[in-house]
Amino acid sequence: MDAVFKNKRISGILAVLPETESYFDDEIGNYDFPEKQTKRLKKVMGYNKHSLSKATSTVSDFAVYGMEYILKNDWIRKEEIGAVIVVTLCPDYYVPHISTIVQGKFGLADDVLCLDIAQGCCGFLIGLMESFLLLEHMQGKKVVLINGDVLSHKISRRDRNDFPLAGDATTVTIVENDNQASDIYYEMHMDGSRGDALKIPAGGFRMPSTAETAKMTDQGDGNFRALDHMHMDGAGVFNFVQLEVPPMLEHLLAAAGETIDTIDYYLFHQPNKFMLQKLAEKAGIPSSKLPMDLVEEYGNSSGASIPMVTVKDLRNELTSGAYKCCLAAFGSGLAWGGMVLELGNLEHCEMIVSHL
Repeated sequence: MDAVFKNKRISGILAVLPETESYFDDEIGNYDFPEKQTKRLKKVMGYNKHSLSKATSTVSDFAVYGMEYILKNDWIRKEEIGAVIVVTLCPDYYVPHISTIVQGKFGLADDVLCLDIAQGCCGFLIGLMESFLLLEHMQGKKVVLINGDVLSHKISRRDRNDFPLAGDATTVTIVENDNQASDIYYEMHMDGSRGDALKIPAGGFRMPSTAETAKMTDQGDGNFRALDHMHMDGAGVFNFVQLEVPPMLEHLLAAAGETIDTIDYYLFHQPNKFMLQKLAEKAGIPSSKLPMDLVEEYGNSSGASIPMVTVKDLRNELTSGAYKCCLAAFGSGLAWGGMVLELGNLEHCEMIVSHL
């Protein structure tokens, strides 16, 4: 899918983190590998610490916490909200949806559209696309876009391949119409034939969770997990990113009339430092323009990683000026896509820590 969106902008981003942090060095004893071997991963992959939510915390908890902060500080008024979009792989329930939980909690009007979208790594780009489309039909209203996951609940703590990457976070982005905004160029691809590269086998209707699916077993490589746990085929996803993302970026930049050099910042999904370094080399992107330190501080926050890295690394720049940015995401689905837009002059750009 290729598209050009007109007269749309992001006016504010809030990142909400859980209060618990866990350090990679403190988790080494969880794994059935020599300590020296495990520590070598720390530098290569960019591991240090990650944010983990409590076992009882859900995405709606973080979404409500963020909305309370936004409304209390007058980022937006209730009557300005035309839609609440939630993008997550971690629903509180099958029914009701998180967006309607948020609407009900804050007493939003019954003509506010509530929509939950099941997407992972590309969730921010998918959410922005839906927000821009809805804004075509709600002049004077704004969209609240919530991206969040608590995937640490679905990853084995004895799986060295997957658990060090887990990072729980939720972001709330305000999207609105703006007649002065520059055109936004968008591209998205999906290939379900490769979807098994990132999967949680059990828990849905195809394979309901049972005592059997919860049993931890050695996967033959020293990592222990159950069918209830998420697993990423690291080599498969790495090869997919190196193969598909550089030509997508080349095509997107050409469509936008830009080059590698004319983009000020590249704000990408944050799988790990190694993958981003290799992607930057393959695509010819200067490392100084591509922040890649989110996993080191907070972990991989799934669909929230692009707004997370935006707030973490560019909050001062984006509240005082505007920059030509290229956003890109790649992963679960498998899906990959990008967006070129002018991002900045944000009215608000903050990160807060919750008690959750």
